[in-house]
Amino acid sequence: MVALAESMVADHPARPVLVLSNTGKAGGLARAANLGIPTAFVDHRSFGAEREAFEAELLKPLLAASPDIVCLAGFMRVLTPSFVERFRGRMLNIHPSLLPKYPGLDTHRRALAANDAEAGCTVHEVTPVLDNGPVLGQARVTIMPGDTAEDLAARVLTMEHRLYPAVLRRFAMGDRRPLSLP
Repeated sequence: MVALAESMVADHPARPVLVLSNTGKAGGLARAANLGIPTAFVDHRSFGAEREAFEAELLKPLLAASPDIVCLAGFMRVLTPSFVERFRGRMLNIHPSLLPKYPGLDTHRRALAANDAEAGCTVHEVTPVLDNGPVLGQARVTIMPGDTAEDLAARVLTMEHRLYPAVLRRFAMGDRRPLSLP
């Protein structure tokens, strides 16, 4: 999230209007505030299993900020189809695998267990089906002998910080062609 926000405060066609988290201790909130970006926090735990109630509360600061594009980064909650549909064609997410491989969690461990030669990350449009929207960009990293899930995660994160701002730049200018970073 920080790399994405930092890219937008420079020369970029998109501008950050809000950083919203479901975790009050998220480091990105303080970093965003330091960049002069408004922040908000809605604790999902307060709502228990009531996802729709949580999302209704989440929508309040989000809609007040009037975003043209919603970028998910490190938001580890599955959103309901009705929430996703509200932002159809305007919501992006970054995922730490080369989708369609390894949707969901534990992507690095799963790539290592499969003896894959490479891993990476994907920016995609969010749809009601988890990690299944149109791919807007991917970046690849080589899996090295002896890699741990943590080693791989660190290298993939470096690529995430390059890929997401580049894809958002293109997306904000109306270009939805997939971008590939080596």
